[in-house]
Amino acid sequence: MALQYPIRTVQVTRYVTPLREGGSLPAIAEASDDFLYVIKFRGAGQGPKSLVAELIGGEIARALGLKVPEIVYAELDNAFGRTEPDEEIQDLLKASAGLNLGLHYLSGAITYDPAVTTIDGLLASQVVWLDAFILNVDRTFRNTNMLSWHKELWLIDHGASLYFHHSWDKWEEQALKPFTLIKNHVLLPQANALAAVDAKFKSLLTAEIIDRIVALVPEQWLLTDAPFKTVTSHREAYAQFLKMRLANSSQFVKTAIDARQALI
Repeated sequence: MALQYPIRTVQVTRYVTPLREGGSLPAIAEASDDFLYVIKFRGAGQGPKSLVAELIGGEIARALGLKVPEIVYAELDNAFGRTEPDEEIQDLLKASAGLNLGLHYLSGAITYDPAVTTIDGLLASQVVWLDAFILNVDRTFRNTNMLSWHKELWLIDHGASLYFHHSWDKWEEQALKPFTLIKNHVLLPQANALAAVDAKFKSLLTAEIIDRIVALVPEQWLLTDAPFKTVTSHREAYAQFLKMRLANSSQFVKTAIDARQALI
């Protein structure tokens, strides 16, 4: 599958409106290319780690053929936001000077509602496999983090993935563990092709593709609250985690299949 290379860098030029659905206060903003983006700020509560997860999770999804809005690096000037009247937002913008992350704003998209739209079993299985692989806790009935746009399903918000990197405690063991929270996945009831998807995705997601995706993570987002001495070793740990998890995918696939059986 084609990956998004290179990732473009845009300059944030105008703050449009905050998106208060999440605690990290992402925002819609206009950039130097005149497009609107949903900006995820490095100065938010989870810091740059959520941007790393957003980038890696989103680009893995894209590599597997799933639809994800274009991801860009979003440069924020030191002076940006000084005239913002909301003090909380002004503090966030000041703390986020430098490189942030943006996702192309899908104008007119509507939040996926499982009560209105039914996803076919193959696509549901692909999304469930992805989220079990990247440990995404945030695709539930309460918060689907999917959009319907031009009659297609688009995946957004992968910042809660890879949660092990908030401590890096025994991360090698974490790579081999099943993902029990998959039982809460909004698409799990429809995911009736997990074994077939596992075989296909393991062939698509090569070690080279994993390395290329991890290499996209900007240096300035790394080495924050992490046990690594160099950027290179930090990137290698992410890549090694993903490769180990992929090699042992049968663990999290079985957990997902068992959880689905319990539901139906």
